[in-house]
Amino acid sequence: MAGINALSSISNINTANVKTQRTTPYEAQQDFASVLKESINKVNDAQIESDRLTTKLANGGDVELHDVMIASQKASITLSATLEVRNKVVEAYQEVMRMNI
Repeated sequence: MAGINALSSISNINTANVKTQRTTPYEAQQDFASVLKESINKVNDAQIESDRLTTKLANGGDVELHDVMIASQKASITLSATLEVRNKVVEAYQEVMRMNI
């Protein structure tokens, strides 16, 4: 019985700390835009880092081959994931545009 009381007191604490936050459509749009821009910048940074390490390796710089390969794979995976998300967003947009009102 003590375990049940402990769990109910935890759930009371969690619900007490939750604030109802209402955002306007404009604020939601700005939040989405900033998250999207930040994500694209991270993909770009991964591509730049991969290119930098590859160039450094090709020029005989002090860089390990496995570091170059890891950076290359990270860049490839992030780009692939970004393209898949873009494809899903375009697909969803097309589906919405086909809906009859």
